Amino acid sequence: MFVVYADRDGNVFDHPDYLALGRSGEMVTDIMEEELIPLPEGATLVSLPHTRPLGIHAKTGEMQVIPGDYTAVGALLPQGFTRLMLPGYAKSDKTQLLPLFGYTAVVWKEGAFYVCAEASDDPERWNPRNCDPDELELQVQRLLTQYDGNRLYKHLSNCALEYECLTASNTFLNRWEGAVPVSFSCNAGCFGCISEQPDDSGFPAPQTRMNFKPSVEEVVQVMLEHLKTSESIISFGQGCEGEPSTQAKTIIEAIREVRSKTNIGYININTNAGLTDHIRGIVDAGLDLMRVSTISALDDHYNAYYKPRGYTLKNVEKSLRYAADKGVFTSINYLIFPGVTDREEEIEAMIEFVRKTDLKLIQLRNLNIDPESYLNLIPPARGERYGMKQMLDIFREELPNVVLGSYTHVPSELLDKRKKHLHH
Repeated sequence: MFVVYADRDGNVFDHPDYLALGRSGEMVTDIMEEELIPLPEGATLVSLPHTRPLGIHAKTGEMQVIPGDYTAVGALLPQGFTRLMLPGYAKSDKTQLLPLFGYTAVVWKEGAFYVCAEASDDPERWNPRNCDPDELELQVQRLLTQYDGNRLYKHLSNCALEYECLTASNTFLNRWEGAVPVSFSCNAGCFGCISEQPDDSGFPAPQTRMNFKPSVEEVVQVMLEHLKTSESIISFGQGCEGEPSTQAKTIIEAIREVRSKTNIGYININTNAGLTDHIRGIVDAGLDLMRVSTISALDDHYNAYYKPRGYTLKNVEKSLRYAADKGVFTSINYLIFPGVTDREEEIEAMIEFVRKTDLKLIQLRNLNIDPESYLNLIPPARGERYGMKQMLDIFREELPNVVLGSYTHVPSELLDKRKKHLHH
């Protein structure tokens, strides 16, 4: 398997004299055959600015920078694929941060591109080609006309058409998981937040956060329009907003009103779950699904990344436990990073956290971050590193009743329960 690299014009090459390397945390390391899969449909190859590609010279066995004016190349994976290793690179300018993407090691092998990854879910629903731009444009116009004056639809139209957000697009295409953002404020200061960055962060935020507080009526209109089939999910808590539970009053009133009119579909919240009292109120109003964002079950790592304001990991645990006890299907949106998530202490803490909270699903999400700045931010490794592939095997073995996936699923037991409810 050979190194893949790019020239300044973005042309991609493989080098027959150099074998490919990957990175796990700060360590550059060999890539194993069993860690590779063919480049999935929908993946994109990108050059990593301000980097140099590393490889093993096939004859001497030495690790070297590939000679010439070249940059390292990584793959950006579509939803449903979990990366096992970062590209093998060295920064040519350490002051420069990489744009906020989840770079995956890519190699050239037997006449094709392969990536260090594992399929963790069925990618079909989140494949961009299932979103017809002409149809989307039509449906956006239809709903903007039908709900003239609803600021939420106007905001979501920008997310769907400008940012090509699939969840926002689903809201207009009336299918699967749709978005209903509600909050412009947040109780965390996530490192590398995609919708709001402090001016001195060095990261440009790739999208703008919503800047108004929607009315209960606006929220209810979007929810009722979307919840029309048994598989519909409407989700609070999107990339374009802050923490949805800071607007608990609006959410609780909207859920109650919607549920007084229809039992169809599922109501989900994507949340950091730090505001336990607010989460309890939302659960009691009639929540079906809850997905909690986390990066670690260790306080020092969690706090370094989320910079929580007025809550701790213990609050997150309490919120999850309360929701699970009330019959809500709970999952975590687990931000994972090769060389960090697969540390011994991280694995042990996460297994204990999952057992304590009675989680049903772990949604594995590749962390989009500049690797060096993330590694400088968090505590150093305390124990052994197992590698991502072994970590996934450990989770499957230790947590046999927990599903490992990549996005929200409506579990069959909830579907059955809802069908019975509707027939009565």
